[in-house]
Amino acid sequence: MNRDMPIHVVRGFLMGAADIIPGVSGGTVALILGIYERLVSNIRIGAGSLSRLVRGDVKGFWKSFTSIEWAFLGPLVIGIGLAVILMATPITWLLEHHPRPTAGVFFGLIAGSIAIAWQLLGQRDVLRAMVMAATAVAAFFILGLRGGEVVDPSSLLFFGAGALAICAMILPGVSGSFILLMIGMYQPLLEAVHDRSIATLLTFIIGAVVGLAMFSTLLNWLLDNHHDTMLAGLIGLMIGSLRVLWPWPDGTESTVLGAPDTQVGLIAGLAVISFLAVFSLAKFSPGETKMRAGADAR
Repeated sequence: MNRDMPIHVVRGFLMGAADIIPGVSGGTVALILGIYERLVSNIRIGAGSLSRLVRGDVKGFWKSFTSIEWAFLGPLVIGIGLAVILMATPITWLLEHHPRPTAGVFFGLIAGSIAIAWQLLGQRDVLRAMVMAATAVAAFFILGLRGGEVVDPSSLLFFGAGALAICAMILPGVSGSFILLMIGMYQPLLEAVHDRSIATLLTFIIGAVVGLAMFSTLLNWLLDNHHDTMLAGLIGLMIGSLRVLWPWPDGTESTVLGAPDTQVGLIAGLAVISFLAVFSLAKFSPGETKMRAGADAR
């Protein structure tokens, strides 16, 4: 067994736990751990292999499929699955019973992630600053929107929701679950899961696969050809997502921003601790592929 497999399972577990939290994504954790580009690259290869299979190119599919780093991706997926199974209940309980302190912890995590990503930015010029500011402002206002629940959504809506949610999950600072909530498809999806509506869930999954295939290819191209500009955009997304995690007045339950009034010391302390924890995690993580700073200069 590859000695790195247990490490990849732990990484996946951290990513899966992050995906449960509104306003946080597994992509953020992948960025902290130094595996973001490797993850996107492997997803792109997987998308390419599926595309070849659809076209009937079995030989090309198999060649592409076997080039995926399964010793990396497999344990990562296992870890994500374990996190969803084991952490969904306790995290949901914390968000319901201690919303402000819990939001404070997550706020510190994202703030620390922003600081880490800033250190990885090779070119800090006017263009990158403008991209960062634009994406931060856009994310701030978009994440302030809450759509009403869609009544009796069509299969096309479930397909589109799957595509949007999966794209959000691989972007740092954007939560797939929050996107579903924002477009009014969160509750219908939960109902489909509860009712075991196989056709509906399959439509959602197909949408997710198609969205992932298209978006991962674009994202990988942007990272290869416009690295620092793309990283600046990702930093902006994380800055904008802090709106969702502002502890007051109701934690992640509301996007309304209130002034600090209660539990200020506790929440601030938890935020600082989680901020420092991110730096410790990034420092001691054996991430083998850090973001390629300065790639835009090539």
